[in-house]
Amino acid sequence: MMPFTFDLAGRDGRGRAGVFHTPHGDLHTPVFAPVGTQASVKAVTPEQLRSLGASLVLANAYHLYLRPGARRVAERGGLHAFMAWDGPLLTDSGGFQVFSLADRRKVDDDGVTFRSHLDGSTHRFTPESVMATEEDLGADIIMVLDECAEPHDRAYNELALRRTHAWAERCLRAKRRDDQALFGIVQGGIFPDLRAQSAAHIASLGFPGIAIGGLSVGESKDDMRGILETVDPILPDDRPRYLMGVGSPEDLVEGVVRGIDLFDCVLPTRMARNHAALTRKGRLNLHNATYAEDERPIDADCDCYACRTFTRAYLRHLIVAGEMLSATLLSIHNLRLLVSLAADLRAAVLAGSLAAFAAEFRAGYQKHRPEEE
Repeated sequence: MMPFTFDLAGRDGRGRAGVFHTPHGDLHTPVFAPVGTQASVKAVTPEQLRSLGASLVLANAYHLYLRPGARRVAERGGLHAFMAWDGPLLTDSGGFQVFSLADRRKVDDDGVTFRSHLDGSTHRFTPESVMATEEDLGADIIMVLDECAEPHDRAYNELALRRTHAWAERCLRAKRRDDQALFGIVQGGIFPDLRAQSAAHIASLGFPGIAIGGLSVGESKDDMRGILETVDPILPDDRPRYLMGVGSPEDLVEGVVRGIDLFDCVLPTRMARNHAALTRKGRLNLHNATYAEDERPIDADCDCYACRTFTRAYLRHLIVAGEMLSATLLSIHNLRLLVSLAADLRAAVLAGSLAAFAAEFRAGYQKHRPEEE
């Protein structure tokens, strides 16, 4: 049996429910992946991740290349052993991180030269060197090196798209390990014709999965949703689709109804460190004084450890007191919210009720909830 296969268990409209088989376990899609950029999901232990139902974790090749170094990770048994996570892992190639360096990088047709955000030292990424780095790290799913361009500049997106396609082909030729699934990345900014061209080209190369990159980088939500509608009929049904770096509750719902299978985002843990709780009705800022005597859980409908055990009043106390536990408890809750939402979207697809589920969610969701709720 091939180490990576994708079985489509059901469809409802554009929505899909599947199983992606990997050497470290099956991913039941749609699935949300917590982000452990530096081989650590901030404020949350691997055991806590397991307890809240996470099945896939993302780490970043750019950050791990700089610190502690991919070779050092390889010498310690690879990323699974290094971070004590025995489930599926995904590593991003670093294309987005290099894009975000702005004045610290210079891109050419062969690769990209950049200065480290840590110490200013100069480094070089090429498709071949990135494949070597990701193979040292040893994640189940690895990403090609791509160029993530500013989404509204058509002329530059045309140039970046040519590079992205050429680099994808070079990554395929450079890849050596059979126990890793290399995903291609669709780019093209906000331009439907470029996105369609990219989706067709990347799909033609035979990757076992396809990512959609360059979204949630400054374009509108309407633009993002339009791009997903553009590429959905072009991408093959028999491979998982991964929407990179996107993962608010509303994005999961809107992504699934447009054919997306995998999501990741730093949002849930970042919001937790900034005192915000995600719910299916919107966000709560638990730093607000209105919660000082609130004896309710964050969300009465949530089954996470934080909601089963603690009150909003206690969580606000931790926040005001500067206690680190607040970040852990809010991270557990926010991650559980997204993991369980993905599971419920899967169930809705299998039940043929995705449209009704999405309509009910939209009707009840406000990005920022009134604090007197």
